[in-house]
Amino acid sequence: MPAITIIGAQWGDEGKGKATDLLGEHVDYVVKFNGGNNAGHTVVIPQENGPSEKYALHLLPSGILTPGVTPVIGNGVVVDLAVLFEELNGLEERGVDITKLKLSASAHVIADYNRQLDKVTERFLGSRKIGTTGRGIGPTYADKVNRVGIRVQDLFDEKILRGKVEGALELKNQVLSKIYNRRGFTVDAIVEDLLSYADRIAPMVCDTGLLLHEALDKGETVLLEGGQATLLDVDHGTYPFVTSSNATSGGACTGSGIPPTRIDRVVAIVKAYTTRVGEGPFPTELFDASGDYLRDNGHEFGTTTGRPRRCGWYDAVIARYAARVNGVTDFVLTKLDVLGGLDEIPVCVAYDVDGVRHDEMPVNQSDFHHAKPIYEMLPGWKEDISGARSFDDLPANAQAYVKYVEEISGAPMSVIGVGPARDETVIINSLT
Repeated sequence: MPAITIIGAQWGDEGKGKATDLLGEHVDYVVKFNGGNNAGHTVVIPQENGPSEKYALHLLPSGILTPGVTPVIGNGVVVDLAVLFEELNGLEERGVDITKLKLSASAHVIADYNRQLDKVTERFLGSRKIGTTGRGIGPTYADKVNRVGIRVQDLFDEKILRGKVEGALELKNQVLSKIYNRRGFTVDAIVEDLLSYADRIAPMVCDTGLLLHEALDKGETVLLEGGQATLLDVDHGTYPFVTSSNATSGGACTGSGIPPTRIDRVVAIVKAYTTRVGEGPFPTELFDASGDYLRDNGHEFGTTTGRPRRCGWYDAVIARYAARVNGVTDFVLTKLDVLGGLDEIPVCVAYDVDGVRHDEMPVNQSDFHHAKPIYEMLPGWKEDISGARSFDDLPANAQAYVKYVEEISGAPMSVIGVGPARDETVIINSLT
């Protein structure tokens, strides 16, 4: 059975958690393959008796909320163990079964010094800051590439762990004390902290690449869930205002151990408008009442940080780019309901850069910084669409909007989100 990859098509916060949860009942494994606790998924699950349950997940795969699914944290993830157990404890208190979670022995671990370096470096950059969450993600990935990182498997051999921590702190303490005027860390404190988690993580640690390979051979379905999004990918995003991992479909392979020949479907989540958190260029960003309207109606505040998101109109240029970079087979269009009540809805179809039209992403980052959106105006609708369950249930103008953005985005819109809950969804083509 092939694997399915879910990625974000914009700058994140598109609603990947809902899409993953929607597919969860039809898959056997859900794998987080990149990032760490620097992003979050909000999943709303309706209850038969009583109000819907809302879950905010940061490090855990969304599939942990679906009975029968095995959630997996892959080798491409960087793991803050304190956050991991904070989330697990919170879910356990709410009656969620957490016993099936699997953790790659090759995933890298975030140490205290990574978090400290992330925070002080960002403050040191001042106006040139990247806009990181300060959770140590970037420094941990840097350690991984520099081959001084600590992996999950190191927690089971104190001698190896101590040697790695000693090697890392030789330089990092010098940087903290002599450049940033901060107190360094002791080897004993770091080792003691990391070892305190060893016994509890031991039952969940395994060769997750082998586990997933055997599952696919048995005909089981594996869903690969990306953190962040295409425009935040360290290679393909709006560098340097990006995350530190590969959030595109190629990262699903390297971050899970599943080869590309086993992936049959690439599902990209795209919001019916565009948002961004942190620094960096954003051609359709709004600084007026329209931006406030999208932020307030869409509840656009970060799941992890609580920061208000920058809001703008739908950008078909980056949607086409995401379709090309990821090999998108299906789009899931989320938050269409947020656009309700508008008289007209602008859609960015191209950019103007110093008088030159760009229908595709400018190759030069400087050009993208200076890109001005070229809009087509579509008529809006006033009706409440949250009760729509088929495409025909949507108002004519909402249907026209979906058809138009599909035509100019490079892949079919197979699912439409019309509200935050799992059942507030219009399915045009099944994703399984």
